[in-house]
Amino acid sequence: MHADLSRNTFRPERHYSAVVAQQGRVQLDADANEQTAIQLFQARTLAADLIGRHGGPRDATGFKITLRGGSRELDDLVIGGGRYYVDGILCDATRPQPGVPVPAQGAADAGGKDGAADKDGPDGGDGAGEPAAPPATWTYWDQPDGFRDPERPGDRLPTAFPYLAYLKVWERIVTAAEDPALREVALGSAMPDTAARTKVVWQVLPLPASALELTADNPPIDDIRAAFARWAQKASTPGSRLAARSERPDHADEDPCLVSPDARYRGPENQLYRVEVHDGGSAKDATFKWSRENGSVTFPVDELDGTWVELATLGSDGKLDLNVGDRVEFVDTGYTSRGEALPLLRVEELDLPGRRVRLSDEPAPGVGRRPELHPFLRRWDHHESSQKTVRRGSGHLPARAEPRAWGRAGRLKHGALPVEEGGWLPLEDGVEVYFATGGHYRTGDFWVIPARTTTGGVEWPTDAARRPLLRDPVGIAVHFAPLAWVAGEQAEPDLRLAFRPLSASIPAADDAALAAEAEARAEEADAAAYDSAGPAPSRSQTTAEAEAAVEEGGAG
Repeated sequence: MHADLSRNTFRPERHYSAVVAQQGRVQLDADANEQTAIQLFQARTLAADLIGRHGGPRDATGFKITLRGGSRELDDLVIGGGRYYVDGILCDATRPQPGVPVPAQGAADAGGKDGAADKDGPDGGDGAGEPAAPPATWTYWDQPDGFRDPERPGDRLPTAFPYLAYLKVWERIVTAAEDPALREVALGSAMPDTAARTKVVWQVLPLPASALELTADNPPIDDIRAAFARWAQKASTPGSRLAARSERPDHADEDPCLVSPDARYRGPENQLYRVEVHDGGSAKDATFKWSRENGSVTFPVDELDGTWVELATLGSDGKLDLNVGDRVEFVDTGYTSRGEALPLLRVEELDLPGRRVRLSDEPAPGVGRRPELHPFLRRWDHHESSQKTVRRGSGHLPARAEPRAWGRAGRLKHGALPVEEGGWLPLEDGVEVYFATGGHYRTGDFWVIPARTTTGGVEWPTDAARRPLLRDPVGIAVHFAPLAWVAGEQAEPDLRLAFRPLSASIPAADDAALAAEAEARAEEADAAAYDSAGPAPSRSQTTAEAEAAVEEGGAG
């Protein structure tokens, strides 16, 4: 969630049901965001409890998968429209259709009485080159957040059957840098943007049968679902943990400021530090990056020319601008949705009048070349310098140890910091992080660390002995659901689930009438039982028989 936040206060284990505003108090972004998080958590938990891990409404179940064979190994999958819920998260596969534009002047006269133009063009238009109507459904290659590239062999569908088509779902933050429509132009270009948005991202992806450890070509559907559930559980479980603390840096006595002399966090301002995994994998391959602004400092790109980038703005102040030596990430919508880790670039030169910066290298091909994907630079705050780390001995996390130099000059890998497990790694101003040993890291996983000048520390959970606790990443939370078992040109076995509506028609009669009707049916059933079994000696007599017995008794 790369947004300019003060902190994230939502904790589901505390079981808060609402945020209550008090009169005369300061209202913070964290309060409003926690209320939203509480409501989403409740709604999605309820939906998952009622629906299950995944499912769609019976009459509008989305994501029906149909194989469409193609040439040159470019098969395609047609994604049926409709809705589907994954862990309570609503995913909508309905493809929006464009609106109807106002016809050009004179088109009504040329089209006859109803204003429709003659469709003489080869593309079904009016002969003037109007585009054909878009497809009614999404496909694997043009799904809205897939950004699959036919030129990349890894993006193509498997040529070997069978394989499983599944749904991957997660959420990400969108700001005005990526969606300019979020900015209120009435506030003026000098004003910052306002609220951000959280977007549900879904992708239909293939999974080879070998990944599910299924050897049969047509295993039972229940076996496929069970194998996929095991795979999804492993893929969604975080494999790394981190702890954070604040320690009084060695240079604290040389740094005059208004912070208390014994304060451990020495920053001049409150910050929300973000530590994010860049390159994934094991500790020897993984890297990370960090930002003191939660990664929210961005610069929309107007034009890319080699290593020179023209920006819409160079920042609103000295705290949120760019300087020579800064590490930046070249980002656009496709890059974010693919979850890639491309090299971070260094700002080499600034052209302030032209709002241009020169980067250390040209951005990777396929990123930032399409204006409709709204490219921008994201600034990260780590630098290549004499950082220090504290090595851990055996046992628990150490309270204090002697620092040593962190690596050599030129230690950055692709512009990011290498992960070093089992030791305290300083960020800046006394803030330190600790990666647990034996971790496996995923690109995009992140932790946030609020640092406060008033307390001179960071907000991080500790045990009774005030030792920092190791925590899983706060994101990215990824969810999965199986869709179809693609075994070739034949019909694809459907793995989706569907549910019926809970509502039913209201009976016309009231409760009293229904009770009387039930009693009448019971009496009819008793009468039928009597007719078939005959009279009993002491009961089940009709009214006429009872009266005759009384009369005979009186006569005797």
